[in-house]
Amino acid sequence: MRWLVIALVAVGLLIQYRLWISPDGVREVIQLRDAVAVQKAENEQLTRRNQQLAAEVRDLKQGFSALEERARSDLGMIARDETYYQVVPKAKAVTSEGEPQAAPVTRTAAR
Repeated sequence: MRWLVIALVAVGLLIQYRLWISPDGVREVIQLRDAVAVQKAENEQLTRRNQQLAAEVRDLKQGFSALEERARSDLGMIARDETYYQVVPKAKAVTSEGEPQAAPVTRTAAR
């Protein structure tokens, strides 16, 4: 009977060691939980991005205004009845500290 108790205590200690101290025990569970949390956050961010891209594709397929907006902003295109005005800055102005100051570039288009 005494040997049985000693054997059961030894098995219990080995199981506790494997559970708490070994690399396959609680440490790995904690690391995996952290990795899952990080992956979930990344997945949520990518899901939001995919929804935005899907909405943009839907707008480009359905509406002419979205296509026109992209052409204006990305390609610098203007409509047929528009007049394009480009304001060319004068020579660089000098500030009171003696540093050159560039004039802002202004571009406008009117219908």
